[in-house]
Amino acid sequence: MDRLATDFLAIQMLTIGTVLGCEVMPPGLARTVGFNVTGFTLPVSMVYTGNPTLPARFPSIHTTSGAVQAFLTRIVMQTVYDVLQQQGRVVLLSDAIISFILDQLNVRISYNPLECKAIEANPMGPFAHSMHPHCIVVRNAVTGLCLMNTAPGAMCQLSPIMNIGAIAGTHKSISGTLTTTNIIMAYWTREMWQAYWTEQWKH
Repeated sequence: MDRLATDFLAIQMLTIGTVLGCEVMPPGLARTVGFNVTGFTLPVSMVYTGNPTLPARFPSIHTTSGAVQAFLTRIVMQTVYDVLQQQGRVVLLSDAIISFILDQLNVRISYNPLECKAIEANPMGPFAHSMHPHCIVVRNAVTGLCLMNTAPGAMCQLSPIMNIGAIAGTHKSISGTLTTTNIIMAYWTREMWQAYWTEQWKH
C-alpha cells in the first residue's frame, strides 16, 4: 500500500469530521471568508519601484505593483499551508493530503502598494528631497516619506523631524478573501483566519 493510501486509511479511522477534510462540497457550492490586516510595519518587500538603480541596493524591493500582489498571495498561501500543517499533525495528515486541500482554495488579495521613486536608507542627518515619493528606510522597513511640498533647497531629517510625512493608511492595510470548496475549511470561522493573518504580519 503506498503512502497516500495509508494516509487515507488513517483518516478513515479518525472522526467523521476529519474524513470530510478530504471531500469537496457539492458542485457549485463554496465558502468565502474575508480577512483584513492593518497597522503593520511596512517592509521593503511590500513596496515597488520603477527606478532601475534601487533593486541593486534593496534586493527585496519589487519592480511592479503586480509583483507585490503576487508576493502577498504567496505569503497567504504559505500561511494557510502552515495552518494546515499544524492542524494536520494532530490527525496525521501528510503533505500530499495538505496539498490536496490547498488545491481547493482560491486566494484574492486587495492591497495598494507604495511606489518608492527614491529611497534614503538609515539617514543620520539631513538629506535633500529627490523624486517623489522619496521613501525613508530604517532597518529594512519604510518608516516615512520626505515631503514633496517643501521649499526649494529644503532638507528632510528624521531627528529632529523635519519635512517628514507619514505613510498613508492604504499602504498599511491588506484585505482579501479565501474561497474554498473543502468541507472542513468551509467551516473555519473568520475569527480563526483573522487570528492567523494578524500573527503572520507581526513578523
